[in-house]
Amino acid sequence: QVDLVEFGGGLVQAGGSLRLSCAATGHFFNTGTLGWFRQAPGKEREFVAAISWSDSRTSYAESVKGRFTISKNNAENTVYVYLQMNSLVTEDTAVYSCAASGILYKTTAWDSTDFRSWGQGTQVTVSS
Repeated sequence: QVDLVEFGGGLVQAGGSLRLSCAATGHFFNTGTLGWFRQAPGKEREFVAAISWSDSRTSYAESVKGRFTISKNNAENTVYVYLQMNSLVTEDTAVYSCAASGILYKTTAWDSTDFRSWGQGTQVTVSS
C-alpha cells in the first residue's frame, strides 16, 4: 500500500509555470510506475505523465510534451514525484492527482485503470 499526498497547486497566469510535488510513503515493493493524472470539470480523468520506479524512464501525454517534466527523488522513507509545468495554458486547468501502479513498463498508453493508489488531488487554475 502506497500513500500519496500532493501539494503545490494554485492559481497562475497563462504562460507561467508551476511545480507540483507528490510525497509517496508506504510499501513500494510492488510499485512499478508513478504517474500524474488530471481531471477538468465535466471531463474524464486523463493521463499526464509517468515515471518508472527502476530507471526513471518517462512518458507524457501529447498535450503536455515539451512543456511538462516529471521527475522523482528517493529520500529515506519517502519518494517525491514532481511535475514541473511550464508554458501553462487555460486548458491545463484541472485537479491534478498522483498515482502509483504495479506495472513497470507499458507499450500502450497509460490510463487510470493501470494505477491502484491515488492521492487526493491538488487544484491548478490557469487564468487568461
